Amino acid sequence: MTEQKLETPIAETTDVAVEQKKKPTTRGRDRNSKPWDLAQFKVSPEKGKARFHDFDLPNDLMRGIQDAGFEYCTPIQAASLPHTLNGHDIVGKAQTGTGKTAAFLINIITDLINHPVEDLRFLGEARTLILAPTRELAIQIGDDATQLLKHTKLTAHTLVGGMDYGKQLQKMQKHDCDILVGTPGRLLDFANNRDIYLDRVEVLVIDEADRMLDMGFIPQVRRLVNLTPKREDRQSLLFSATFTPEVLRLSETWTDKPVTVEIGADRVATDTVDQQVLITTAKEKFTVLNNILLGDNVESVMVFANRRDICRTLHEKLKRQGFKVGLLSGDVPQNRRMRALDSFKSGALKVMVATDVAGRGIHVDGVSHVINYTLPEEPEDYVHRIGRTGRAGKTGISISFACEDDAFLLEPIEKLLDMKLPCTMPEESLIQPVVTARPPVKKKPASDPKSDVPKVEASKIKAQTETAAKALKETKSKGDAAVKDAPEETAL
Repeated sequence: MTEQKLETPIAETTDVAVEQKKKPTTRGRDRNSKPWDLAQFKVSPEKGKARFHDFDLPNDLMRGIQDAGFEYCTPIQAASLPHTLNGHDIVGKAQTGTGKTAAFLINIITDLINHPVEDLRFLGEARTLILAPTRELAIQIGDDATQLLKHTKLTAHTLVGGMDYGKQLQKMQKHDCDILVGTPGRLLDFANNRDIYLDRVEVLVIDEADRMLDMGFIPQVRRLVNLTPKREDRQSLLFSATFTPEVLRLSETWTDKPVTVEIGADRVATDTVDQQVLITTAKEKFTVLNNILLGDNVESVMVFANRRDICRTLHEKLKRQGFKVGLLSGDVPQNRRMRALDSFKSGALKVMVATDVAGRGIHVDGVSHVINYTLPEEPEDYVHRIGRTGRAGKTGISISFACEDDAFLLEPIEKLLDMKLPCTMPEESLIQPVVTARPPVKKKPASDPKSDVPKVEASKIKAQTETAAKALKETKSKGDAAVKDAPEETAL
């Protein structure tokens, strides 16, 4: 243990550890139910598909996989698990929506269960570290980890900025840190304050490395990686939507003899999503969007735009039209973003307007439509956007608007997908003018004619009346005083 960690009193730390051991663990098992058996999780073998049964995974994890509704491995899971479960490093090319989160979580949980720590652990000492570029993605990974850990004694912690540091620290001090997920900035805050320790990390995951580069997080990531053991002494998994020269250089620095796994974007984008492109004018866009949202088959929609100001304007206009809509962008406070996301997941909000960064990593079941109000400037973002729908074996619809301002962005998207996207003009019903919703006018309650006097004038009349009454009272008081003070004869 390092000298820094020994600053925590040993007796106090030991007491906490003992207290945790004394607590009865009932998570994941009903006292009256029979012990779960793998035979209860039946998945028939299918040609060309890999099952989770085909890997030697712990029973507690398999039960969590069953609860999550997984049966067959996605391509990235089938390609990576044989290597990662045997301890090899991975450099994976895969977009959001391919199942890569479950791919690295299943490997991590298997390793943690198969290699339990027997000696005393310090609070905040992480066994695995997962770095994500955005708060939403980090929180989603943490939620996925918690679901898969449901029937184990392992604990996942999520540390992101924009949320209460004290509350996050309080949770860290209550439970061991088996899986630590977070954004670079907040993780560095905890590391600098000696509230987390990364020198015992066994598995390091860097998710969406290309986005880390775009957002300027690489210096922070490098500092965090330097706090972990040497690459030869840990397992490192790096995932990216693209293999740019910069990403490949990072992978050479942070991984040790990695296996490269690539999942093509065309396989992701075309399997479960019906992609459409509508040729419109910039002026027609909102009309078309409004009329699409009024459709009977539209259940839950994500609307993407390139800039925050466009998202804000869309959010305000859709609210005026009576739609239940939320907003996810970088200038919205974190607590409001989380409330909006929870409302969208529960169905309380039908529409979510988002930028690319804020929309990354959002996993919401049942998103029926993704609408690209503006085409993304980076082709890879198109794949990330439409990956919000058509998930978990369901089909979805992606509708992109192409106008005179951004139609040129279609060509690089089609080149990435290696296919032509069908372009059509909007149907007549979609370009019908939007009737602007107006708030109902409140009727004045029936009243007497006096209420028709303007409020300002009525207040003036009231003030004048009060002044006259006061003057009359003062005059009367003076007259009475004069009579009282006069000589008797005058009085007589």
